[in-house]
Amino acid sequence: MYEPGKVTPMAQRFRGFLPVVVDVETGGFNPRTDALLEIAAVTLRMTEAGELEPDETVSTHVQPFEGANLEPKSLEVTGIDPWHPLRAARNEHDALSFLFQPVRRAVKDNGCTRAILVGHNASFDLGFVNAAVERSGIRRNPFHPFSYLDTVTLGALAYGQTVLARASRAAGLEWEQSEAHSAVYDTQMTARLFCEVVNRWEALHAGADHHVWTEEEQ
Repeated sequence: MYEPGKVTPMAQRFRGFLPVVVDVETGGFNPRTDALLEIAAVTLRMTEAGELEPDETVSTHVQPFEGANLEPKSLEVTGIDPWHPLRAARNEHDALSFLFQPVRRAVKDNGCTRAILVGHNASFDLGFVNAAVERSGIRRNPFHPFSYLDTVTLGALAYGQTVLARASRAAGLEWEQSEAHSAVYDTQMTARLFCEVVNRWEALHAGADHHVWTEEEQ
């Protein structure tokens, strides 16, 4: 059973779920109509000391599905050219299969029952993942279909910041603006931020266990 401040195996830390950080780059905001263009995931692991840290990163470019909408403003922000000849993009089915394989392996290796998506504005990322899963006819989605962990909320709680760049800097992480809006970079930074918040929580409780109460506090 999980107790704050105590070393806990990953299988028990998040109620049997394995947090997997995901970021998508898209051709718009509607997961039903707009293209999924990039997706990246970072699995997490627990150290022997009970600290959470990023583990494996996997990513792929994705071909727009047939009839997908591509908003020019979204492409301008991401800098993605969906039709670049050197892009080496996979179709949605192959892209998700490629991404899900290491996620399933990490779930098994950590003794967990399922993955839970961690993201910055996580409902956005999960919406695009679920829509692509449905279009592709994939039956074994390793992620919980509607639950997620959001670093917007955690960043606001721990650092008073909701923007990924600002929350990362507040957590003491270096932020390279030129790398932003790349699925891999945003995923790795979100993973580091999530680990920082979780580890900070554990450290606070571990410190409380060894706190010497003064007469005034008693």
